[in-house]
Amino acid sequence: MDISSDEVLNSWLRLTTAIGNLRITSALPYNELLICGLLYRNQKSGAPEFLTATDLCRATGMLKSQMNRTLNSMEKKGLISRTRSGQDRRQVYISFNMEQAEFYERQHEKVLFCVDTLLEKVGRNRAEEIVKLFTLISDMADEVTE
Repeated sequence: MDISSDEVLNSWLRLTTAIGNLRITSALPYNELLICGLLYRNQKSGAPEFLTATDLCRATGMLKSQMNRTLNSMEKKGLISRTRSGQDRRQVYISFNMEQAEFYERQHEKVLFCVDTLLEKVGRNRAEEIVKLFTLISDMADEVTE
């Protein structure tokens, strides 16, 4: 079967639209959940480095203005804190408020339940193949968009 670029694009758009429409959690918007995950995993790993808004923009693909709005919202909710660097006053480090860890973990469990449900429908025996394909596509997309 000869697949056109348009068919691949339409398939990709259907997938990303379906994922975007899942409404996995009403407690946190998608971008906030994504940022919480990055900060939470960074702190749980014991990584010595602090993350900045620029780091988060790079990791999420969000624009700086969108990131600042999202971080302001998260700070008001008590999910994050910001600390100005003592060495470079221009640097502001962002950290996850670990007192909110249980809240984040519950939201993350909802996402994992959704993924598990999808894997059951597709078949767990294909999970490794799916991960490899998603990783390949993501890596290639990063190369094409650089």
